[in-house]
Amino acid sequence: MTFNIVHQERHTKARAGLLSTDHGVIPTPIFMPVGTLGTVKGVHQRELSDDLEAPIILSNTYHLYLRPGMEVLSQAGGLHAFMGWDLPILTDSGGYQVYSLAQRRTISEEGVVFHDHLQGSRHLFTPERAIDLQRTIGADIIMAFDECTPAPCTYDYAKTSMALTHRWLARCCERFASTEALYGHRQVLFPIVQGSVYKDLRQKSAEAIASVDCAGHGIGGVCHPTGQLYEVTGWVCDVLPKEKPRYLMGVGTPQDIIECIACGVDMFDCVMPARNGRNGMLFTTEGTINIKNSKWKYEFKSLDPVLGGYVSTHYTKAYLHHLIRANERLGAQVATLQNLGFYLWLVREARKHILEDRFEEWKDEVLPRLMRRI
Repeated sequence: MTFNIVHQERHTKARAGLLSTDHGVIPTPIFMPVGTLGTVKGVHQRELSDDLEAPIILSNTYHLYLRPGMEVLSQAGGLHAFMGWDLPILTDSGGYQVYSLAQRRTISEEGVVFHDHLQGSRHLFTPERAIDLQRTIGADIIMAFDECTPAPCTYDYAKTSMALTHRWLARCCERFASTEALYGHRQVLFPIVQGSVYKDLRQKSAEAIASVDCAGHGIGGVCHPTGQLYEVTGWVCDVLPKEKPRYLMGVGTPQDIIECIACGVDMFDCVMPARNGRNGMLFTTEGTINIKNSKWKYEFKSLDPVLGGYVSTHYTKAYLHHLIRANERLGAQVATLQNLGFYLWLVREARKHILEDRFEEWKDEVLPRLMRRI
């Protein structure tokens, strides 16, 4: 994998880059649609690649480990072949999902013992196993196994957890170096910065993972409602090497993405556009819409002509209001495509204005409009 910064915006830390993998080139900044189980819910792969022009998606090790299982993925030739997707994939190591099983897991130096959310069966994830599983899945970019700290947490807990994450990283790197990719394309490993909301810990963690000299870096543990997202992200980006991609995990709202691009972040993922779409919340270039509201019942204008594309220009707000209220499956599909199309438009617009040295001006102009509730 190579990463080239094409342009650094003059007024902020925003930058436009090109991230090259064996499965394709990813223009940054980029938003990665979340395909947890090898599918973005309700969306065909052709719609992702051709209609939305998504250059990369994200899947999750924990969920793929449970279903369909590693034997299936191995026999299929990896996740790319299994799901019919020939563009890049990033996999989360499962650390966040294991974190979310707070009442079902035990953390030790070895790893994490947990009981899964499907059948309650007992499992052990170690740094080594996280690497092995991601080798079997075959994603282009794989993440190191870490402990995602709760929020809020004490300074002492965050410090102890961060040190454990760093020790696990050393084991991940050793396993990664001693194994080979399985399906004829190269894989790269991203470690993850932790340290909660404490500046000295975040800086120390960023220095520690930068010293490992991996291909890129993740920033974890910031998607909780601490109110310090931009501050923490800024601390970390000031330390991480400028020549490598930075991936802010699990973030976020359109405002979060724009503000964190200004901090120097290159890659994002979040379930929000798809999940909110299924529940009737639309992101548009004029603001957010609750399409369930009766005010849209007779609104026969298209969803978002500024976005372009089939979904945003073909379907009307009145029709989608009807589909969502009637709980028709097409409604969830159309709303998901609208929201993912918006998120991908957002990062493309950000990139365009970075290249023109107008990102800060554009940010100040577009944010008030996007944050409106219509």
